[in-house]
Amino acid sequence: GDVANAQPSDTGTGKDKSAPQEPTAYFPPPESKGGWRKLEDPQDIRRLGGMDPAKLGELKQWLLDSDDRPFGAVVIRNGYIVLEVERDPSSATNTESVKSCAKAICATVLAIASEESQRGHLPRRMTFDDPAFDYIPWAQPLSDPRKAQIKVKQLLNHTSGITPEGYGIANHQKWDYILGHGGDGRTATLFFDPGTTLEYSTHGLYHAALVCENVTGKRYDQYAIEALLKPLGVEKWWFEIIEGDEKIGSHASHTAGFPAREMARIAYCMLRDGRWGDRQVIPRWFVEQTAAPTHSVTGVTKKSFGRDARSWSHGWELPALEGGQQGEGIPLDARYKPGSGGQLISFVPSLDLVLTRQTGKSGEWHYEEYVRRAAAAVLASVGTPTRVPAAR
Repeated sequence: GDVANAQPSDTGTGKDKSAPQEPTAYFPPPESKGGWRKLEDPQDIRRLGGMDPAKLGELKQWLLDSDDRPFGAVVIRNGYIVLEVERDPSSATNTESVKSCAKAICATVLAIASEESQRGHLPRRMTFDDPAFDYIPWAQPLSDPRKAQIKVKQLLNHTSGITPEGYGIANHQKWDYILGHGGDGRTATLFFDPGTTLEYSTHGLYHAALVCENVTGKRYDQYAIEALLKPLGVEKWWFEIIEGDEKIGSHASHTAGFPAREMARIAYCMLRDGRWGDRQVIPRWFVEQTAAPTHSVTGVTKKSFGRDARSWSHGWELPALEGGQQGEGIPLDARYKPGSGGQLISFVPSLDLVLTRQTGKSGEWHYEEYVRRAAAAVLASVGTPTRVPAAR
């Protein structure tokens, strides 16, 4: 999945030197105050955005031809929107579900909570290596004693053993069912010992939202809004609230909806090493750790969508490590999170590139091809090192 003949930047910044760099980093104001700056003139796209207008035109047509869903998509280079494509819904206002893209956002929120907790700013201290169920009191008594072994990060990288996809177990159930107390052995019993393999699990991220709530003392959606969305100028969102029985009650899950432009703010903050203006919003250690697999599982496992397990990190994924043709032509430092129906949030630090797409629908889509074509449209692009980072 390496870029052919890729070489590191002479300056070590990973930025494209063919495009002028501004003396201070750019961060867009909220949409209500002007939002993202945008280039439409081909000469400006080439000079300021450092992108090939012709290839962007091809990418636009590919987006339109890739399916028949309504969608909004944006490509951002050097802090400029260089391509914005819409079919019916607005990329600035449509807040339908971003599906599994919300998993990467949840992991990012959990990292903020971990950092703040270790600084003594929250009710409880938590690291990603801590036992996850120490922070899920609603799950007691544990339906499977092995749940006590699950680490927080294993909820995020799909190695927990909790209720994987594809076994006929629905998402969006009540909390007692999700936590293994609904009378269904498929949620009560782990599918494998924690850390021994990888199977994609939406239910694992439901648990992560509860960890966040217990650590912060605030419902997941409230903390996410306060700690991530508002600092980035995000103005449009919604979160799912799941009901529980009388003992467990109602709590927010990780499921959420955002417009494509608003999702891009989160990816752009990750691109800027977690900073927004003069504030470190997302911990830098989290940004760095998402650049490598955060587990030791390798190979294509049973429920991993045909991707090599190395491509899963803390909620985010590494498309260049998926194996086979899927990762070809994608820089090694690219991170993304695809969501059913053609939702995508992605950033490529070596190319100063962000891309998102939102449809609110479900189904298959060619996620890697979007990243590959956007990366190929960068002028004089600089690739990333070919060494695969070690698992964390």
